[in-house]
Amino acid sequence: MSEKTPVDFWFDPMCPWAWMTSRWILEVEKIRDIEVRWHVMSLAVLNEDKYDEIPPEYQEMLSQAWGPVRVAIAAEQEHGSEVLGALYTELGTRIHNRGEGPTKEAVKGALEAANLPVTLLDHWDETPYDDRLRASHQEGIDKVGEDVGTPVIAVPGADGEQIAFFGPVVTPAPKGEEAGKLWDGTLLVASVPGFYEIKRTRTAGPSFE
Repeated sequence: MSEKTPVDFWFDPMCPWAWMTSRWILEVEKIRDIEVRWHVMSLAVLNEDKYDEIPPEYQEMLSQAWGPVRVAIAAEQEHGSEVLGALYTELGTRIHNRGEGPTKEAVKGALEAANLPVTLLDHWDETPYDDRLRASHQEGIDKVGEDVGTPVIAVPGADGEQIAFFGPVVTPAPKGEEAGKLWDGTLLVASVPGFYEIKRTRTAGPSFE
């Protein structure tokens, strides 16, 4: 049996578009020979140097983004990276699908559902793992560049170096072979030297169905 291709996925639980992409990559995992490895990144860290330049409503969102990522990085540090996939699923289901938002109550429910101790909420306002959070974030950014957000996906390239890209941004998340076809196409364009971007204006918001 061939080894599964590792796919590294950086997420911030706050981002609805990263949530959509994560549901797609899990669908891909069912029909392509890949294994997803989850990592934490942070929109708050990404934007902290340009905080005064962003709209007030986005500033408010970023102020709410610290708690969930601090809890996520604490879970990784204290219980291993293998818990992140299940925790992210429980967080995203509550924050996005159920519309509960990034509240402590939503995160508490996610921890319980992922069989993790609710004492991880003690890391909400401050954590000794902030340096690790920033390092995890930077690991993803170093692979893809500064002009992107979350998610970041990295896969092994033909020369042994990882190929990394932002996105794909898609709604709703494709299912079945449609998910596989998007994966195949994304890998194809990402593997072309000098390829950087395909983009069009979004005309729909995230559909969590």
